[in-house]
Amino acid sequence: MTDKRPFVFSNFAMTADGKIAFAHHHFKPFSSERDREHMMELRALADGLICGATTVDVTGTILGNGGDLYRRRRRREGLSEFPLRVIASGSGSIDPGANVFKKRFSPIVILTSERIPKSRLKALRAVADAVEVFGRDRVDFPRAFRWLRQEWKVRRLLCEGGGELHGAMVRADVVDELHLTISPVIFGGRTAPTIADGDSVRRLMDAKPFRLTSLRAVADEIFTIWRRHRRG
Repeated sequence: MTDKRPFVFSNFAMTADGKIAFAHHHFKPFSSERDREHMMELRALADGLICGATTVDVTGTILGNGGDLYRRRRRREGLSEFPLRVIASGSGSIDPGANVFKKRFSPIVILTSERIPKSRLKALRAVADAVEVFGRDRVDFPRAFRWLRQEWKVRRLLCEGGGELHGAMVRADVVDELHLTISPVIFGGRTAPTIADGDSVRRLMDAKPFRLTSLRAVADEIFTIWRRHRRG
C-alpha cells in the first residue's frame, strides 16, 4: 500500500505484437486455459477488481470470484467470498443494463468525474451501490483509490482492463505490479488496443519504469511479473 491507497496490481494477456484485442476492439479470448486459471488465482488475492466501462460492456463480465475453489482460497486469505467490483469511467459511459448489474453477489462502485451528465449520474446511482465523482475531466485515481481504501477497506486492487483505463492508471502512477502473459499469436492493426492506451509520454524520462521480477514459460506462453521501480 502506498500513501494510504491500496496496493494495485494489474493482469493482462497480450499477443506477441503487444495487442490485447482486435482492432475493432471486440474482445475474443486468445490465451490458454492456464492463463484463465491465473486470472482467477489473482482475483482470489484481491479485495477489489477494477475495469473500465468499455471492458464491462463489451465482454459482459460480471467480475466474479471463479466459483467454489477460488471462494475457498479467498477464505484462506482472510478475504470476503466475493471481491468489491469497481468500474471506472470519466464520462459515466457504462450501460446501466450491463450484465454486471444483474448479478448482485457483491457491491458495485463506479468511479467517475465531473464530466458525467446529470442524467447518466442518476441512472447509474439507481443500479450501483455507490457512484463517486473524483476529478474534473477525468478520474483522479490517487484520490479515488484512497477513498476505496478508507471507505471500502480495499487493500489490494486488481485491474483487468482495458487499455484506456490501465494507461490512465499508469500515467497516474498508481500501478505497483503488472502480471503480463505473452501469447504466441499476432493480431496486427495500428489501432488495436494495448495494455496502456490513451495519451503517451513525449520523453523517455517521463516513462514509468518497471522491473522484471518473474518469468516462466508454460507451453507456448510466457508468464511475467513486473514491479514498478520508484527511484528514491
